[in-house]
This record gives sequence, C-alpha cells and structure tokens, in this order.
Amino acid sequence: MELQLAAFCNLRLLHAPSAFLPKATSTSTTASSSSSSSAAGESLKPRPRLPPPPEQQQPAVHHHHRRRRELGPAALASLCAGIEALVAEGRHDEARDAFRGVRAGAPFTPLPASTYDALVASATALREPGFAAAVLWHVESSGFEPGQRAWNRVLGMQLACGMLAEARQVFDGMPTRSEATWGTMMGGLVDAGRPRGALALFRELWEEVGGDAAPRVVVVAVRAVTALGLARAGQQLHCCVAKTGMYEDQYLSCALIDMYNKCGQLDEARQVFDGMPQKSIVAWNSMLAAYSLHGCSEEALDLYHSMCQGGVDIDQFTFSTMLRVFSKLGLLEHAKQAHAGLIQRGLPLDIVGNTALVDLYCKWGQMEDARTVFERMPIRNLISWNALIAGYGYHGMGQKAIEMFEELIAEGIAPNHVTFLAVLNACRFSGFVEEGKRIFQLMTQNQRTKPRAMHYACIIELFGQQGQLDEAYSMIRKAPFIPTANMWGALLTASRIHKNLQLARLAAEQLLAMEPQKINNYVELLNLYINTGRQTEASKIDDTLKRRGLCIHAACSWITVRKKDHRFFFKDSLHPQSSEIYRKLDSLLKEIKQLGYVAEENELLPDILPDEQKTSKVYHSERLAVAFGLISTSSSTTLRVTQCHRLCHDCHKVMKFVTQVSKREIVVRDGSRFHHFKLGTCSCGDYW
Repeated sequence: MELQLAAFCNLRLLHAPSAFLPKATSTSTTASSSSSSSAAGESLKPRPRLPPPPEQQQPAVHHHHRRRRELGPAALASLCAGIEALVAEGRHDEARDAFRGVRAGAPFTPLPASTYDALVASATALREPGFAAAVLWHVESSGFEPGQRAWNRVLGMQLACGMLAEARQVFDGMPTRSEATWGTMMGGLVDAGRPRGALALFRELWEEVGGDAAPRVVVVAVRAVTALGLARAGQQLHCCVAKTGMYEDQYLSCALIDMYNKCGQLDEARQVFDGMPQKSIVAWNSMLAAYSLHGCSEEALDLYHSMCQGGVDIDQFTFSTMLRVFSKLGLLEHAKQAHAGLIQRGLPLDIVGNTALVDLYCKWGQMEDARTVFERMPIRNLISWNALIAGYGYHGMGQKAIEMFEELIAEGIAPNHVTFLAVLNACRFSGFVEEGKRIFQLMTQNQRTKPRAMHYACIIELFGQQGQLDEAYSMIRKAPFIPTANMWGALLTASRIHKNLQLARLAAEQLLAMEPQKINNYVELLNLYINTGRQTEASKIDDTLKRRGLCIHAACSWITVRKKDHRFFFKDSLHPQSSEIYRKLDSLLKEIKQLGYVAEENELLPDILPDEQKTSKVYHSERLAVAFGLISTSSSTTLRVTQCHRLCHDCHKVMKFVTQVSKREIVVRDGSRFHHFKLGTCSCGDYW
C-alpha cells in the first residue's frame, strides 16, 4: 500500500498544478498510473525482513480495513500554528518533520494560506526537492487554490530546489503571469547556470510588453548577460534602459556597472555611474570594486576620496575593497583611518575584511597590529593563518612563522600549498636551512601537498643563501618536472652573490631561453661580470641589450607623510623642499662616513637609466625619500619607503648606517622583499 502511494505521489509531482494544465483522458491516466507504479515497483525494493512471530501475525484482510488516524480541526490548527512558528524561528528541519504529521493525519484537508506560505519558505531554505514536491502534492490534493503571489513563491521554491522541468511546466501552465513571475523564472535559470534560457525568456517578454518591462526583470536579464560575458548584448540592454528612462532604478544601474566591470569595459561602467541621479552605497561599492579588480588603484583612490567628501558613510564592503587599494599603494594611514571609522560606527568586519586587514598590516611591517587583529577575530579560516605566517616570514621573523605553523597543525587545521609556501619563505628569509628541509620533507609525505615549482624555488634559494650551491643545483636536477624560470632565477641569484661563474652562466642560459625579454635576467649576469672584472663578457651582455631594444625604466621611490604620497626619482629636483632634502642627505653622508661607510661602485641596477649608471649613487631615489622623511616627521616615527626596483648594495649599506645615526627604524619595500633597518642591521641578513 505504501509503495503504491509513493508511486502515485511521484506521478502527481511530475506535473504542474491541475488547475493550470489540460485534463488527461481516463484511458491515458490509467495507463500512466499503471506504468509509473510498475516502474516504481521495480526500482524501489524494500529491504527483506524476517516474518513476525505467529502470535503477532494478523490476517491480511484486516490490513485493508485499517483506518488512518485523522487529525481533528483543533489538532490540525495547533499543528499548523506550530509549523508557522518553527519556520519563523528558522527551524526548518523540525517544520518539515511536523508537516509529515499533517500529511499522515489530514492528507486531503486544505491548510491555511499562511501555513502553505511557511512550508514553501521552509522547503526553499532546505533546498530539498522531496519536501518541495510533498508540499505541492498537498496543495493539489486538498483542493486549495493559491493566488498569483502564492504560485510565484511555489515557482521560486521549485527553482531553488533544482526542479527546473517542473518549474517550467508550472510557468507555462499559468493563465496570467506577473512581472514577479517572469523575474522569478528568469532568476532561477540564471542561478541554475542557464543564463541563455533566461535571455530567451526575456526576449519572449519583450515581444509581449515592449518597453513596459519592469526594471527588476531587466536586472535579471543584465545578470544573465553578465554570466555569459556578452558585452554586445549588454550594450543592447543598456540602450533599452536609456530609451525607457530606467536610470532612476538603483538596482538596474548597479547591475549595469557590474556587467561592464566583468566585461572589462570600465569607461562604460563609469558613464553609468556618473549618469545616476542618486548614488547608493551599493553603486559606490560597485564602481570601487570595478577599479580595484582591474588594477586601477589611483582611480579607485580618487573615487574613494570623492565618496568621503560627499558625506557617504563607508561600510564593510567598501573597507574590504579599499584595503586592496591601500595595500597596493602603500597607504597604511588611510587604512587605519578607515578601520577606525568602522569601529566608531559599530560595524564589525567579517572574516574577509579581517583577513585583508591582517594582510595589509603584514605587508607594511605592522606585525603587532596584524597579530592583534588576528587574535581578536571571532572566526578564522586557513587564509587568515596563511596571511599571518607569510607576514612573519617576509619580515624576517622566521621563528614566529614556524611557531604559528605548528600551532595551526596542533589545532587540527590541514595546511595547503599556500601555507607551506609561506613557511618555506619564512625559512628562506631567516636562513633556517634545517627547518626548511624538514618542512619540505613533510610536504613530500602527503600526496595532496606534493611540492610544486614555487616550493622548489624557495628551497633552492635557501640553499643558495647559505652558500650550498651544489645542493641548490641538485634540487633542480631532482625535480619531478621541467625546472621553471623561478627555480633557475633562484640559482642565478645565489650564483651571483657567491660569485660562481659556472653555475651563473648555466642558470642565465636557461633563463634567457625562457624569458628573453626580461631585463632583470641580463642585469643579474651583467652585475656578476662587472664585480668579477670580466669586462669583455659584460660588454657582450650590454650589446645584447641594445640589439634587442630592451629599455631600462626610471626608478621611483615614494614615502607617505601626513596621508600624502611624495615620489622621488634619481637626482630629483621637482619637490618643493628639494634644497632642504639635499642638505639633509649631504649631512647624513658626512656623518656615516665618520662611522666607516665606504661607497660601492661596481653594480648595475635593472631600474636605473643608462646615464645614471656612470654617476655616483649619492642621490638615488630611496635616499631622497629617507632624507625627506627625516625632516618631515617626528623623531619617533618609523620611515616606510616603497620602491619599484631592487635595493642596490650601496643604498642598503647607507640605510644601515642612517639608522645608527638617526636612531630611527626604516622599512623599505623593494622589488624582492621587505627590509627592516634598525640600529645598523637589516632583517634580510644582507641576502636579497
């Protein structure tokens, strides 16, 4: 009996509401029921059970005369009220279990509309097709007649549960469809990964109503275009919006901005943004995210300033977006100010925002602040751990990075490739050879974390840093894949520092074959020839550079003072305080010479122009930035300088002496790593 009832339910649930679909003939219905019942009987085979003892067996005839225990009106009303209360509290599993009692005790009794509404909401939240089908079966079998809004919710329930075919039958069977009906059906198709089907429906709607389509329906069409990445179709929709004057709808304008953003057309996105008569926080965030996603940090910063000047209060999403911009531009004070504003307004950051803040503080050497944010996070994920471990590593705090790695494992969190890369980098920057070998070996023991090329490059550079060039080259030869440019580059750097010409040539040949247009590879080898007095080989490299037309771009360094960026180039005289800067720098050089500073001349830098290579390094851009910082900040302020090239050896030596003279800490972020200068020492251990 139960098997036949299940087959009957399955048959009924495959069809749309009987009120909307044409009636089938009795012959076809009987045949369909018979075939469905037969199929169900073949596919659903109950588990065999032992027969009950003779005293418990009853004649089969009595089974057919058992009466279902029916619910009385009062009991049914109480159960319906309980279901509605459970759904209101979000206890959907319990609501589903309670509905089973309704089906058993009142299978053909219509329930209140509010109860059906609650059941639809519960099935939608649980996304269970069986539950959704049971609710719809009860609606049909009880004779309840839902209104337009109720059928729209049933449609949304079916789409949320993945019942696309059933939802389409209901949609096609409706005698009338509201704008919400079209939007629900189209949105369900987009969410199910069928945006082309959604666009086909929109074309059908457009043919029916022309330019009278509701803005919210057009929003769904724009979402479908965004999912497909069809910029041309998006422009056509944009034209429709312009002709019908829908720009006043905030949702539609934001959808167009998002569509142009994901199609890579930022100018069009900005036109939509500028054309909005009123801009919500969502619109500002959408445009900021577009600039940030495509690397337009300066444009994002300008827009952010306009947003703040216009009195628009930022939210957590604004902050998370701008953190990436602040990090890229080195605007640590801007990030702190924005974070303080969120705290004052009582807006807590989510795990994404907190992790981004940890990452930002790590990138700028504020490790105490990074650790504080990390410890206060209510929830942490592996990305949060990775950010802090990587931060300790980049700033030469290898022991703390290893401690955090071991704490992560102790908490039962499985590290991934990014985690191992972070801790291996920490070993590399701190020179922990034995720890690096142990962690690398730990990776090889787990099939899911087999070392990749980036992990091999870390180990190669770690060996090279300690002068173990044979071991470094051995790692390249033993790699289970073709060595990458990063691996050969690590060997070349080690060979240059330890003046091993044979390995340097080998690594350079491989690198130049892989990356013939990367000027840093030529400069590394050229520096080695210059430092070892091999002028003939150096001249050949120089001729190769000229023959291939490789250009050396001007170096630039910048420092942020009082929330304003100050940029400097070699022998820069454009700054308003140039005369004071040069006087301060000349005074510093005199003082450090008395402490034993001797300039190094035999070095070529990849970002210094050719005419600058033959001149003194006295006025390199990073020195000008430090001199400006010293005359523009208090004696307790740490100077933070960013530059686009690798710090030269002579400037590295100057920075160490300057920290002795000025008693200041200096943090330089160059093209390879962070350098923390303090009292004559650097966190890199003079290896970079």
